[in-house]
Order: sequence, then structure tokens, then C-alpha cells
Amino acid sequence: MSNYSDIIEVQALAGLLGDSEVIIVDCRFSLADEDAGRQAYQNGHISTAQYVHLDRDLCGSLTPTSGRHPLPSIEAMTHLFSRLGISSGKQVVAYDDTSGIAASRFWWMLRYLGHDEAAVLNGGMPAWKAAGLPLNSGVEKREFAKFSSRPRAELLVLMDDVEDQRLIVDSRLPERFRGEFEPIDPVAGHIPGAVNFFYKNNFDEHGRLLSPSVIREQFETVLGEVPPAEAVFYCGSGVTACNNLLALAYVGLGDGKHYVGSWSEWCRNPGNQIVLGE
Repeated sequence: MSNYSDIIEVQALAGLLGDSEVIIVDCRFSLADEDAGRQAYQNGHISTAQYVHLDRDLCGSLTPTSGRHPLPSIEAMTHLFSRLGISSGKQVVAYDDTSGIAASRFWWMLRYLGHDEAAVLNGGMPAWKAAGLPLNSGVEKREFAKFSSRPRAELLVLMDDVEDQRLIVDSRLPERFRGEFEPIDPVAGHIPGAVNFFYKNNFDEHGRLLSPSVIREQFETVLGEVPPAEAVFYCGSGVTACNNLLALAYVGLGDGKHYVGSWSEWCRNPGNQIVLGE
């Protein structure tokens, strides 16, 4: 079996169904209804898929100064991955129904803890359904496994170190970056020195990634002379920035850094400068 470390296509995943070395994870989630993803999973999911909840599984404890989706502790992530049956050598595939927003967060968490055999389903559940592939209902689980964490500290940037980075990339909608409106967080604007690259620029109208050549050209324009490994990506709460990080890996540009606290943490902490406009 080939290893997939960024993107997997629908037909490739269909060919892996029934393989005990493949672990499939359903990450569907809606900010408007936090129970909608789990209900959708129970109504119909890819065979053997287990469900993870963005707020309850992929998010740590909230504090008055944290971002909206703080990173869980290494211990909590290790337990989650073990509960899902993930161990060394297991191929993991994550999917959702929103262009990989939550699935990319799950992918990045695995990558951060040193498990590279993880991929996001290109096009997610809509692509799977469009291909006429079967679904299971109910709840599925795997046997507990021992996940070995090998944190890659170079992939994570904390708030106090953000402004020292060579390049800061804001992954939000341009209007939010400029501070023209802010629908979620208490303050509008962006981090000083940041440039904007909206994560949806990586996708077509069906939620599938554009060709690698197009995505690579876009990133090269944003990065300029800065190597991806020296660029830090953030968004509103540390979720959609993972789409950009996944796309970087997909087109062969390697790993960027992630400021997981993102704008929702930055704007809640007194003393952090806020910039409006470009």
C-alpha cells in the first residue's frame, strides 16, 4: 500500500476500504450547530470511519485569553489518537464536508506529533457522494492502540514569538484581514506585518484543490524569497490556517509553521498591537 501524507483522492480511498491498516476519521463540524457533524456522521459515513468533534476532541480548554480553538495538550492528543487506534505505520485518512477545514486541523495535529502517514480526502464527503460510493450508518470504533508522540516543535509558534517570524501569513477572508468586518472575534484587524492569503484560494467551486502548479505559483508569490519553513500561518482560531499548511505540503513546498492561537488569541491579549487596512 502506498503511503499518503497530504491528499488522497476518492477512488484511491475506495480501494483501501477493508484494509485494517487504514484508519478513517470523519471530522464534519458546523459552527452554527455543534451537533450537526455528529448527526451527519451517524446518518451516513464512509465505512469504518470514526467521528471526532472539533470543539471536544481537537480543541483544548478555553481561557479568557486563549484562542477559540486552543491546541489540546500533547497528552490529550496522544490519548485521542490512541483511542482512534492510530499507531506507527497506520495510514490515516480524514474528511469533512467543508473543503477539509476540520480535517486539515486533524491532519496537522498528527503531523505535529510526528505521524506523517495522514491525508485529507480531496473534496471530502461531497466528492464521495458524487462518486456514488457507499455509506454506513451508526457509530464505529477501533481497538485502542499505543500512539507514540514525537512532537515537532519547529512547526508550532506561540503568541510571544509571532512577531519575530520572518513572514506572517493571515489565512482569513481579505475583508476580515483588513478589519472591515469581524463576525466572530471581539476585535477586527490583523497582526502587525502580516500578509493575507485566503485559504479558499486553494480550492475550486466544488471544494476540491486546484492543480498543484496553480497552488504552488500562488504560494510562491506570497512567500517571495522566504522559505516555507520560515513562514508562520494563522487564521481566526487556528483551524483554516491548516488548509494552507496542507496545501503547502500537497504541492511539495514542505511544512510551514502554525500559530494555533491565531487572531482570536492575539486580539484578546492586552498589549498586542492591532493593524487595520492592508
